[in-house]
Amino acid sequence: MRSASRSTACFHTHSHDEFTFGVIDTGSGNYHNLNQRNHITRGTTVTINPGDAHSCNPNAGEWSYRMLFVDTAWIAQLQHELFNCAGMDYIPFPALYDTSSPSFRQFDQLFELLVQPNDRLAAETILIDFLRSHFAKGFKLAGEHQARDNFHIRRVQELIMDQLDCNWSLDEFSEETGLSRYHLIRSFKEHYGQSPHAYQLDQRIKKAKTLLQQGESLSDTALQLGFSDQSHFQRNFKKRVAVTPKQYQSFFKR
Repeated sequence: MRSASRSTACFHTHSHDEFTFGVIDTGSGNYHNLNQRNHITRGTTVTINPGDAHSCNPNAGEWSYRMLFVDTAWIAQLQHELFNCAGMDYIPFPALYDTSSPSFRQFDQLFELLVQPNDRLAAETILIDFLRSHFAKGFKLAGEHQARDNFHIRRVQELIMDQLDCNWSLDEFSEETGLSRYHLIRSFKEHYGQSPHAYQLDQRIKKAKTLLQQGESLSDTALQLGFSDQSHFQRNFKKRVAVTPKQYQSFFKR
């Protein structure tokens, strides 16, 4: 769960491993997800799929919002129960946001139950109803989405994830996949919303968060993940997390 009140913090493009969704309570902002830019305001429900490259930042001044981050494997299992969609990893949210009042009210009720968890059954029931209503719209689209998966682009993604500390070149990716550098960048960005380089940075930062939580030093974390120096690591970390690595690690030492 995350709640921000009268926040001015801005985030660089990043992604989450979990399904992420929430509502804008006050203010307005720009929501950039994959290759689409949208204006969102109070009452908007925002939905973000695992791995979607996105950023949400206030237009001017402050805004308030509440978000939930729900484990992807848990949602995938729920989807199998709801839609009998065995063989699919998961069904993605079909839309980037929802401006309907029922969606906002349902999320509001769910969040309040989770803040004061005195009725677990009610919270779980509302969560399942909320997810079912959103994913039902994307059930048909899910099969089409999987059919468009590009083997070569997935291979580049696997190389990045398998060796996060390796500073790959486009020539190396091109040789591995047989795609031209231009076509590789264009196709990768269409599929993951970021260039291979930006995707690698994003994944490094997510891994860095885990290492910092485990007590690794800033210098060792930067070295393990292939950053050229500690300054390079800190600069990219703050762009995506809105705090420095040292500040982030201090949250887990309290």
